[in-house]
Amino acid sequence: MREAVGTVTIRHVDVVDPSAGRVETDRQIRIVDGTITEVSADDMSALGADEIDGSTLHAIPGLIDCHVHVNAVTASLGTVSDMSPAYVTARASQILRGMLARGFTTVRDVGGADFGIAAATEEGLLAGPQIIFGGKALSQTGGHGDLRPAGRDIVDEHYALPVLGRIADGVSEVRRAARDEIRRGASHIKIMISGGCASPTDRVDSLQFSDDELRAIVDEAASANLYCAGHAYTADAVNRGLRLGIRTIEHGNLLDETSIALFLERNAYYVPTLTTYVAQMEDGKELGLDAGQLDKISSVVDQGFKALELADRAGVNIAFGTDLLGEMHARQSDEFALRSTVQSSQAILLSATVTAAALLRRESELGVITPGARADVVLTRGNPMADIAVLAQPASGIAHVIRRGVPS
Repeated sequence: MREAVGTVTIRHVDVVDPSAGRVETDRQIRIVDGTITEVSADDMSALGADEIDGSTLHAIPGLIDCHVHVNAVTASLGTVSDMSPAYVTARASQILRGMLARGFTTVRDVGGADFGIAAATEEGLLAGPQIIFGGKALSQTGGHGDLRPAGRDIVDEHYALPVLGRIADGVSEVRRAARDEIRRGASHIKIMISGGCASPTDRVDSLQFSDDELRAIVDEAASANLYCAGHAYTADAVNRGLRLGIRTIEHGNLLDETSIALFLERNAYYVPTLTTYVAQMEDGKELGLDAGQLDKISSVVDQGFKALELADRAGVNIAFGTDLLGEMHARQSDEFALRSTVQSSQAILLSATVTAAALLRRESELGVITPGARADVVLTRGNPMADIAVLAQPASGIAHVIRRGVPS
């Protein structure tokens, strides 16, 4: 989506500031060429023909989901490699439109999206949020990104295949793979540092890649002024990743107090993804997950809430993420309701705005409604900082989504 050229003004609106924990009433937000240029008191004059009426509405920063896979068009991830890239993009376009309608104006793709689909959304060829992509996630042979069943030997390494990961073994191979993702425009490098639920041949509690391999990937990312995101479940995997320089931990359902200390010491970011486990437990069998995958999911689903509670209580940097697959993408906003069993509404809103923007290293551009920021604004029927249910039910809670100054 290209930014709007011209001026858009939102009038008579209450502006929510998640960081300060306050609401400024009767404000106007002026947008010029896709950038917020002014947030000021409204003079309460009559609306102009081209102005947006924000009466009775609250303005919040555009939402950010820090853990998505836009190419995960089916829950049976191993079959994506057999699909036409054109078909996957067509299916992904529906996923992206849904994300935008739910108020997500930026998403971080941590495996699968590439420069092509990111450019298509920015140019308006596909409707959807801005995609901050990391390319293909790096996996060892037999790791979480190796989706071959046990009886298959061949790996099709054609890069145009819309799969979520790539396999690399040994220090020289992982360096080459990281450099290649950086060459293709990755904003971060995703590493599978433990086993996972959707992969067919590994254990959730396995540690993946050697220390030397992980150091090499982290070093390559740092040399390009990028960072690494680590898929991990157990405390052993989480702690190892943090000690070796991983900046963001994805999932982390089985972390413990020792992990919390390392998060705080390293000023790292935690990205829980509660809704994907609930969705897969409820719908996974009919959507193609096998018994082994469902068993792995059942072993981590409840602990995810406990891990979030530990991190929230300790003041860890917590960002919003969902990690949904296929038809389950429709449950994206359920993450708000699930987190509300552990966190306050303000903390959850912070995770999807201010903290998420900091994770992306775009604090002054995203996650705020302030002059100079991108004109990503969501107008809600109610104050989500007081009651996050407003965002958990987007069909009734969201009135307008404005992305780069373009109202939906």
